[in-house]
Amino acid sequence: MPCSGWPHPAGPETNRAASSSARRQDLALAALIVLMQVIAASLVDQTWQAPHPVRIALILLSAALILGRRRQPLLVAVLTVIADSAMPILPPHQSWLPMASLIALYTLATHRERRLSFSVGAAAGVWLTAASVLARPGEILSALVYFDYAIVAVAVGDSVRSRRAYLAQAQERAAEAERTREAEAERRVREERIRIARELHDVVAHHITLVNAQAGVARHLMHSHPDKAYEALSHITETSAAALDELRATVSLLRRADDPPPSLQPAPTFGQLDALLDSFRHSGLDVRFHQKGTPGPLAAPADLAAYRILQESLTNAQKHGSEPTAEVRLTYTDQTLWISVTNPASPGEHGAGTGHGLIGMRERADAAHGTFTTALRPDGTFRVQATLPLQAAKNDEPAQTAKDDQL
Repeated sequence: MPCSGWPHPAGPETNRAASSSARRQDLALAALIVLMQVIAASLVDQTWQAPHPVRIALILLSAALILGRRRQPLLVAVLTVIADSAMPILPPHQSWLPMASLIALYTLATHRERRLSFSVGAAAGVWLTAASVLARPGEILSALVYFDYAIVAVAVGDSVRSRRAYLAQAQERAAEAERTREAEAERRVREERIRIARELHDVVAHHITLVNAQAGVARHLMHSHPDKAYEALSHITETSAAALDELRATVSLLRRADDPPPSLQPAPTFGQLDALLDSFRHSGLDVRFHQKGTPGPLAAPADLAAYRILQESLTNAQKHGSEPTAEVRLTYTDQTLWISVTNPASPGEHGAGTGHGLIGMRERADAAHGTFTTALRPDGTFRVQATLPLQAAKNDEPAQTAKDDQL
């Protein structure tokens, strides 16, 4: 039912999976190096011959070093360059492609800063070129290709590192912009609520205070001075009319010019429950309804809250449920109404949810002095629960009135 928010950071399971994939890649890369280097060492002047044992050992050493390239990129780069530089010196002194060294230099450039990676790459190029010249003095120009190999490997790795850093910064900026946008929206909503509450208080409190005072005067003078009591009632009429006008003007600020006519109708009540359930049934939602206990009238704030909570819960069930079914249970006790709406959750749902609809229902329940909870149950259903207070019993009203008089 609830919509998911921003994606959560990678957890331990994701990190373990990434680490396992990296190890498999390094093992495959090491095996490829051994295979290709052994073939190159065995093919001499278009004929096959057994490679030098030391050469085989160096090949295996270089491949083994590649397995640690992500943890110690600088150390692996230095050791593989040293191992590969010994290859041309060994008989039959043939040309050599330092695969392990180039991969190690690439990895170093993807993990470390540019100055260090290019410095090590230049030094490695000079070292490999010198080893080739030492093994074959007559091929100085062809030996310079090792320097080119080393610089190209570092340049490619540095380009990959720069691109990764750019993408990480772009993602971070997007996440920060999203957080800032949400924080700004919440701040504006909070300020608007405070402004509306202050405006309503200024409109209602002043006029209701006057109406209360004038009503007291009228009651006191009703028998002794009817003319003055009538004058006080006239003031009550004028004051209440002014209060209604100001209240209507304040509430009109919350409406849009293009609001449809139904939005101007009176607020619904929980007494319209049957019509609400029928409307969802007509729209294709299979609503199963159960009621327990003797129905009682809800407290004034809880009446609209109960209607809206049930309406929003069924709307979410119809929009986000895996099946077009919902179960509504109402339980009446002496003091409260317990509402439960359960529907099959979609396969991608997780957690209790934090959607705007759920936030609105929770705020309505809190405003009515009730409770509101949501939960994704082990059986794959999503449940919304709310408890709302009923009206006080008739015999409790005098005590409440006396308490109000004391206040």
